Amino acid sequence: MNAMQNDKVQIFDTTLRDGEQVPGCKLDKKEKLTIAERLDLLGVDVIEAGFPISSPGDFTSVEEISKLVKNATVCGLTRAVEKDIEVAAQALKYAVRPRIHTGIGTSESHMKYKFNATPEQIIERAVKATAYAKNFVDDVEFYAEDAGRTDNAFLARVLEKVIAAGATVLNIPDTTGYCLPDEYGAKIKYLRENVKGIENVILSCHCHNDLGLATANSIAGVINGARQIECTINGIGERAGNTSLEEVVMILKQHPTLNLHTDINTQLLFDTSRMVSDKMGMVVQPNKAIVGANAFAHSSGIHQDGMIKNRDTYEIMNPKDVGVNETSIILTARSGRAALAYRSKKVGYELTKVQLDAAYKQFLTIADRQKEVKDNDIHIIMDRIQFKAGVLI
Repeated sequence: MNAMQNDKVQIFDTTLRDGEQVPGCKLDKKEKLTIAERLDLLGVDVIEAGFPISSPGDFTSVEEISKLVKNATVCGLTRAVEKDIEVAAQALKYAVRPRIHTGIGTSESHMKYKFNATPEQIIERAVKATAYAKNFVDDVEFYAEDAGRTDNAFLARVLEKVIAAGATVLNIPDTTGYCLPDEYGAKIKYLRENVKGIENVILSCHCHNDLGLATANSIAGVINGARQIECTINGIGERAGNTSLEEVVMILKQHPTLNLHTDINTQLLFDTSRMVSDKMGMVVQPNKAIVGANAFAHSSGIHQDGMIKNRDTYEIMNPKDVGVNETSIILTARSGRAALAYRSKKVGYELTKVQLDAAYKQFLTIADRQKEVKDNDIHIIMDRIQFKAGVLI
């Protein structure tokens, strides 16, 4: 398969598993169900609902989400341990489309220090877990933990064996967020070219954001032939977070020349972001791409003037595409006359040039005193210049 052909990228959302591992972000069952229902409506392909063996609460949540979700595949995480796999299968028994996500560390560091095992023993455990999971569900995803730092030739050997054992999806995690985009893309390309049976499975990107490269690495992965991205709403996740769902989805939407698409209803992105932020108590930074409060806000006079004349001068996306009503023109001391006239008109004042000049002088005195000039301040300015509608002065 040519990586550049027109193709769908599956969106695997792990907000309820990897995202919920963040300290202080624990959700109760009702909150998890609310978010799962929204993710299904959003159009994600896979919802990783939890790690069933980790606690009775997680087991129950995965079970209840399995009953609730109508469209997406529901996935449960396990280690390469038979008991984990049995418990996950039990939790997923009501799912319309169940998936077991099992795996093991494959890097030299993980083999030596985490498992104290030889490469051959790791392959044996990987194959055994995959084959065992296949007894319970048709859809088995295998993760090679720390694949980002795993030797490519060894990684290819592991993956070839788990494909033969029945894996349908191969997860290539950059667990520590260390890879550079060209390295991660090259790893995906190498696997596509060197693993027997790879054309029959889906390669998946699971990237962490320790160096701020999770989104870039995931996009490099799909350009090189991966067809699933594992991500979270708002990029929430352990340490510096996971790949941000809204970022990868909008990158693929805004770059049609990649010939890649998702089934996400992008108009629900902003509202979903707010829902997850509210329920997890994790504030979205204002300058966050796509869903941050300032993502479609302009306060520089030069930018504002360009935006008022033609939105394309400083915005590459229509705010409505992600569920934001409109661009914000924020009035600050950096704003110019065009922005003041624009915002004044929004609150009912059509200014002549002379009126605008007078209003702008008053505006600057207020703007120098406070961070932002609000609508109420505009009314004060109009009182000061004794604004009269229809007066051509």
